[in-house]
Amino acid sequence: MASSRFQIQPDEAVLLRVTHSNIKSFSAEIRFSLQSSVEAVKDKLWRKCGTSVNSMQLELYDDANSKISNLTDDSRPLGFYSPFDGYRLHIIDLDPSSVTAGGWLEDISSVEKYSISEEAYDKRDGTFRKFKEKMAAQNPSAFAPKITDDYMEDLCANIKVGDRCEIDPGEKRGVVKYVGRAESLAPGFWVGVQFDEPFGKHDGMVKGVRYFDSPPLHGALIRPDKVKVGDYPERDPFEEEEI
Repeated sequence: MASSRFQIQPDEAVLLRVTHSNIKSFSAEIRFSLQSSVEAVKDKLWRKCGTSVNSMQLELYDDANSKISNLTDDSRPLGFYSPFDGYRLHIIDLDPSSVTAGGWLEDISSVEKYSISEEAYDKRDGTFRKFKEKMAAQNPSAFAPKITDDYMEDLCANIKVGDRCEIDPGEKRGVVKYVGRAESLAPGFWVGVQFDEPFGKHDGMVKGVRYFDSPPLHGALIRPDKVKVGDYPERDPFEEEEI
């Protein structure tokens, strides 16, 4: 009985990750028939990356990124090199004048950007701006800001820096350290509180903006409707509750 070095079942295929020497952003998962010749694989890849068959060298890497072999024989079937799902097929473009050389396919700095003036855009029909204007005219409340810049400003009239306060709910006590807007958080007015105990979330800095100073995990920004000011003494942490 005749024997062969390897046998490939009909329609057997493998899913390989493909990378390119000149196009660093190129990475694709492509399924190949193990019966396809290396030349046929190159032809398939040429249609996807632009490197010509005659200028293409292929390398096979396993899933640990160790090189398995060079696919040097174009007449061999892909299955001869024993690739498995998840292996990487790396394309090396040997042509110095290739369309992929120099990385210009990835450099968009020289591409002329389309621009349009505000006046010209306003004259166009069917734009999103015109659609939004039409919808706003039909239902103004739907496009009105949900929270305005002066949201809860009136509630801050009797809250000033230095006031003792208690937060409701939770009855956490502290001192007011800031009253005003916090654009990095949300529109409207906020009260910065330094808690007596580490019940806070920060030290007075929120998303890179410092609103006040406090010890770590003692600071919080809270809506004014949750803040009650008054003569709230610090609680004794060792005070025992009655049973």
